[in-house]
Amino acid sequence: MNRLLPAIVNRLVIIIPYAWLLVFFLIPFVIVLRISLSEAAVAMPPYLPVFAWADGLSGFIDNVRQFSFDNYVWLTEDALYTNAYISSLTIALISTALTLLIAYPIAYGMARAPATLRPTLLMLVILPFWTSFLIRVYAWIAILKPEGLLNQLLLSTGIISQPLIILNTNTAIYIGIVYSYLPFMVLPLYSALEKMDHSLTEAAQDLGCTPISAFWRITFPLSLPGVVAGCLLVFIPAVGEFVIPDLLGGSETLMIGKTLWNEFNANRDWPVSSAVAAILLMILVVPIMFFQNAQSRLDREGR
Repeated sequence: MNRLLPAIVNRLVIIIPYAWLLVFFLIPFVIVLRISLSEAAVAMPPYLPVFAWADGLSGFIDNVRQFSFDNYVWLTEDALYTNAYISSLTIALISTALTLLIAYPIAYGMARAPATLRPTLLMLVILPFWTSFLIRVYAWIAILKPEGLLNQLLLSTGIISQPLIILNTNTAIYIGIVYSYLPFMVLPLYSALEKMDHSLTEAAQDLGCTPISAFWRITFPLSLPGVVAGCLLVFIPAVGEFVIPDLLGGSETLMIGKTLWNEFNANRDWPVSSAVAAILLMILVVPIMFFQNAQSRLDREGR
């Protein structure tokens, strides 16, 4: 009995995360994939399912032959969707790079701060989460609009002679994404830098390395796990972001999140919107799987 109980606990530790992924990831993805293989219709819901769950396994096998990939073919023929994917990936990539450039000095300063001050600095990073995400994005509208706080400050100090047009541009989107997702970059970086043995950089400098050389040879390589984790935590949600482009980017902004919303709600084309979501998920998941496999291979070689 003493051996059986730990074995059960160990199995539960493994089963619970997989059950969570099954219920909240795999099953919803299968539902979306099922809708993407259907045909649009004037009904509720607005599509004709290619098979029904009540048909059972035999009915599913019979209806597999009726699967239609017309919605996926349509996405390749319409340049709107290709441009939306490219634009989303570009904006997410630039935003992730900007977030990393801003977050790394913050995390490094937190890691090198006195131990008694670190909890306070950590709380300040987490503090924005105490306010609604939507309210924080709306606040940036009041800051960035032509008669907003930023332009009033710059005009009053004489730095500019006329208001800057920032709102409803890609610049506003970058500002919104960097501000909103900055904690997601700071926290993994701080976790990696805080655990690092700072005596290594001191030893490198004693051996003749300049502070900059010691940083690139010692500090940055040791913080790479935090860099990768932070970049993934920012890049993945930024690709499918909808609220920030819609509020700060304006109607001319082309991102896949807005395109998906328009297809799902405005056009009521659930099959096409499901195909858009399925391709977006594959674009994000497949590179992560390759990265994890490469990381596992490197770990095995390092051992």
